[in-house]
Amino acid sequence: MQNQYRLGIDAGGTFTDFILADRKGGVRLFKALSTPNDPTAAIRNGLKLIEEETGLSPETIVSNADLCINGTTVGLNALITHNGAKTGLIATKGHEDSIEIRLGHKEDGYRYDSEYPPATMLAPRYLRRGVSERVISTGAVYTPLNEDEVRAACRHFLSEGVESVAISFVWSVLHPAHELRAAEIVREMMPDVRLTVGSQLYPQVREYTRTSTAIVNAYLAPILQRYVAAVDGYFQSLGARHPVRYFQSNGGLALGRVVSDQSVYAINSGPASAPQAALYLGEPWGMKDIITVDMGGTSFDITLTRNGRANVSKNIDFLRYRIGIPMIQVETLGAGGGSIGWIDSMGLMQMGPQSAGSEPGPACYDQGGERPTTTDANLVLGYLNPDGLVGGRLPLNTAKARQAIKTHLADPLGISVEKAAHGMFTIVNNNMVNAIRRVSVERGYDPRDFVLNCAGGATAAHITALAREMGIRKVLISKLASGLCAFGQIISDVKYNHMAPAPIRLEGAEAAAKLEALFNALEARGHDDLAGDGFAEEKISILRSLDMRYVGQVHECTVDIEPFEVTEAALERLKAAFHARHEELYTYCEPNSAVEVVNVESAITGTVDKPARMKLEPGTGAHQALRGTREMIFNASGLAHETPVFDGALLGAGDLVTGPAVIQEVTTTIVIEPGWLAELDASGVYVLTHAEDATGQSAARARIAEGV
Repeated sequence: MQNQYRLGIDAGGTFTDFILADRKGGVRLFKALSTPNDPTAAIRNGLKLIEEETGLSPETIVSNADLCINGTTVGLNALITHNGAKTGLIATKGHEDSIEIRLGHKEDGYRYDSEYPPATMLAPRYLRRGVSERVISTGAVYTPLNEDEVRAACRHFLSEGVESVAISFVWSVLHPAHELRAAEIVREMMPDVRLTVGSQLYPQVREYTRTSTAIVNAYLAPILQRYVAAVDGYFQSLGARHPVRYFQSNGGLALGRVVSDQSVYAINSGPASAPQAALYLGEPWGMKDIITVDMGGTSFDITLTRNGRANVSKNIDFLRYRIGIPMIQVETLGAGGGSIGWIDSMGLMQMGPQSAGSEPGPACYDQGGERPTTTDANLVLGYLNPDGLVGGRLPLNTAKARQAIKTHLADPLGISVEKAAHGMFTIVNNNMVNAIRRVSVERGYDPRDFVLNCAGGATAAHITALAREMGIRKVLISKLASGLCAFGQIISDVKYNHMAPAPIRLEGAEAAAKLEALFNALEARGHDDLAGDGFAEEKISILRSLDMRYVGQVHECTVDIEPFEVTEAALERLKAAFHARHEELYTYCEPNSAVEVVNVESAITGTVDKPARMKLEPGTGAHQALRGTREMIFNASGLAHETPVFDGALLGAGDLVTGPAVIQEVTTTIVIEPGWLAELDASGVYVLTHAEDATGQSAARARIAEGV
């Protein structure tokens, strides 16, 4: 850190989290209620809260910060609620409906569901205009661009009040001149609209994916432009010396102008910072295989890192829209603290995906909510402090929680409130376990080989139950867990992804020369981007990837490689990497089959200096932090047992807590089930291990100490 402070802001569905780090290693977490109707209001409220608790004014913090980083859900919310800009599409004539035809079927999971409705079109049919032009697969022009038809489309868009325009032509990635000329005409006739050019935003082979990505970007661009302008203006008014950085769904930081132009990168930016935070937390123990789970008020997000790298997905359906750009793979489930319990038509209890959100919130918030939620269940089970959450600033009403569960679940099912609450807890856990399997088992990973990392304010109450169900034996819980994504932002790097189409068969010197030239050109662009951001050469790193397939296959898989000179001899190295990845994904490979490349990509990263680690004073024993006991329920019998409750603020480095127990931090509650042991590390991270493993480790340490 070059300045006194670094500020990270992560806007969630219920809370907006603030992480304030200083040069001495001090890191503090603050929470303010999110304000979806005016996201900047939550930032102002959060900075006011920081001032009340620290005495530091917003001006003092911002003017003395080397980085102010914002992860926002503005784009995500606009896509969920369909409140984006009025968007028009200019496409090759005859291909106006490619986004409705899609790939000939609905997205996975609903492919054969005749009752599943079609997705809402972000560019409706009357705002999709085809123009005469055609480029063929060799990159040659078959039909010249009809400029008069482009102008006619612009006149139509003007008459309809279109705010944003996407342009996507067939095979434009091999010959972008038609798209670029159409863009010139749009800028000439519609100077006030936001413009997205498909071959510039996503220069990859696959027309449907490129067109859909361009439309999503155009749909969000005016929203993000206004948001960025408001946030940048606010921070400038506070005396910011450096521009605000925005977190992207590819796991890197970018300036506001980049996010405004490439708004699709900001869609799921919040949870995308979790892998970076997880690796930082696990670094003292050399942990590189980590599954991070983040349960907030509305949703449950899962990310995975393998060998120190986050899973990255491309060409996926997100909220029913195909998006091609690289995104940190985040599996999202409607399973938050506000998830509502209900009884289905078969008389079975279900949890979510409906959520009480922050307004009215769970019944126990006493703000008008009447439906039973996960938070209500956790309160009835004794896990949550009945005096309130967030240090008592959010009081809880146990009677309202019990009444909601009794009325809507317990009485209809003919069971006790306690059994119903434990049923809610178990069902929401099972939902989360299934989601964890989707990012691990279904991608060829055994979750038992991973550490489970806790993020989000509601997760720690469920974390040992999740680990038990997954067979995971080690868990990490930071004192900053409830704001871990905001923390991940302040330790993240600046990142640019540059892509190019590369329909090349991996044979001969000419193929090698083409690939080498493509990579060099992409990386030169990335170096220029980072040099403009002030990064020295030694701070820049590169990761390459290729979309590859066997000749004759329809789909390709992405293969990551380190940068090296692509020579004819090195093509065998690329083939070997592809064979290995193909076998990892599909359990087989074909070493004697020809291999071809479809697309290439270079991720160019500028490393940002990290703040100093938190350092806690040694503890004097967990008994010093014991604050009494509380009746808690840990099994389906519904029987309660007196369980010790510890104040996390009074625990020091090296202190041990044996389950069953609860550790109350200001912004999260850690439930330690029977059979687990928690040890607080000096870095501010609780390391939870299964009691059997902990006993074995203690014995091994004793033998080493005795010289055995």
